[in-house]
Amino acid sequence: MQENDAYHADVKPGDSTMGHSQTEKARNRERILAEASQQVRRDGLESVGVGALMKSVGLTHGGFYGHFESRSALLAEALQRALQEGEANAQASAASGRLSDMVRSYLSRTHRDARDSGCAVAALVSDVARADDDARSIMTRHVESFIAAVAKTLDGDEERAVVAVSAMVGALALSRVVADPARSNAILKLVRDHLIALDSAGAP
Repeated sequence: MQENDAYHADVKPGDSTMGHSQTEKARNRERILAEASQQVRRDGLESVGVGALMKSVGLTHGGFYGHFESRSALLAEALQRALQEGEANAQASAASGRLSDMVRSYLSRTHRDARDSGCAVAALVSDVARADDDARSIMTRHVESFIAAVAKTLDGDEERAVVAVSAMVGALALSRVVADPARSNAILKLVRDHLIALDSAGAP
């Protein structure tokens, strides 16, 4: 399917085609952003090429600049989207108010294998460390939010929360790097067990 460029047409305010074209434009923009946010988590920030991305969602290369000012602008929004989705998942897993529940969800084989929909902090921490200040600022806000969410499960203990978040992000990242499946599983289990013990130690 090729992109509907109706929104480029000469339409007058109040014309029904204007509403349709703007709706179509918003829908296409969302498709581009959703695909880009998955791709950056799966393959990294530098993996996103405008031509290939637009083709993957069935739109024309030339239509890209009707949605985003530049590739850099797209990457910033894709990073923000990926981080927001990961944060929402983390908050949902912590709905019980227990660190152990969050840890079991985060340090699971399912999460490890869900590269394109999992935590963007673990997936992109190395990429963003080498990226521009805007990207680092975006991730910094979400790292702080992640720490704050974990701290709530630890009676506000930020120091233990920093340790827990660092361990979770590091373990997930390492489990995806290690080639031996058994070793990868062992890394997840070892860190998971230690963090659950940390949670239990602080329980009343």
